Amino acid sequence: MEWKLSFISEEDFTNHVKATIDKYGEKLESFDIVRFNKNIIDPIKMIFDKTVYQSSWEEIISNEIFRQRDKSNNNDIGYFHQRIFQYVSDCHVPDNGKEGGWDVIYQKDSGIILPEGETVHTIYVEMKNKHNTMNSSAAGKTYIKMQNQLLTDDDCACFLVEAIAKKSQNIKWTTTVDGKNVSHKKIRRVSLDQFYALVTGQEDALFQMCMILPRVIEKVIADGGDDVKIPHDSVLTELKRIAGMNDQSDENLAMAMAIYLLGFSTYKGFDKTADIMITGNGDNSLKRLYEYAKRLPVS
Repeated sequence: MEWKLSFISEEDFTNHVKATIDKYGEKLESFDIVRFNKNIIDPIKMIFDKTVYQSSWEEIISNEIFRQRDKSNNNDIGYFHQRIFQYVSDCHVPDNGKEGGWDVIYQKDSGIILPEGETVHTIYVEMKNKHNTMNSSAAGKTYIKMQNQLLTDDDCACFLVEAIAKKSQNIKWTTTVDGKNVSHKKIRRVSLDQFYALVTGQEDALFQMCMILPRVIEKVIADGGDDVKIPHDSVLTELKRIAGMNDQSDENLAMAMAIYLLGFSTYKGFDKTADIMITGNGDNSLKRLYEYAKRLPVS
């Protein structure tokens, strides 16, 4: 298939996708029942969710595993959004904490025209994954950082670039600092598509990248072999095995008991059930779960 991205080569883009997948690290480790319950599942919430949302046990378990993995994935996607600009002409991605702590610096000798028509030669960028990830204190600190940059360099602008903005935009950023509304024409709030368009000169550059991305991810995973981890979660299988040991004619209730034992295996009544099931069946999954729960420190 013809490579359609003019601002980055196929090799560089593929390597960047692979580096992003590598950043997922331990989150791609497979989930067994002990890892699944590391922070103690709330069994009653899980029973409510399963019943109210009319989900299958497979769906509810898969959703919880996805939720646990997803909690720390935003930093990895932030890496993708930021580091891709190291391959874009006139863009520079400083090392973490270096060069003022900016995420991207865009410099162009011929000048960069802002929406109001003013020309600057450098843009300093702070990137955020979503429009609502900064509280008022963090927003104020970021704005002051941008103000200070303008004081030391009057031939620049500062952008807050949001991967997931409310809409496509390149506007003056208005926020609150010390209880006062502040704004400046060179301190701007910019959606990711508009930033891509600005630095690449291609109006729909983000769109074109998104159209290619799924195919490249699939190719990286297919070609990666042992270098790319693919999780093979055993939680549902282990829970079904525990449910099968329970003396219940109702399969749904038996599965519910297996779920209850995730959080309640040391609770009164449930501990006796766990002991009986372990003694009578010697199941390793339940034994590991029970022994792990008993070792947890009291806090």
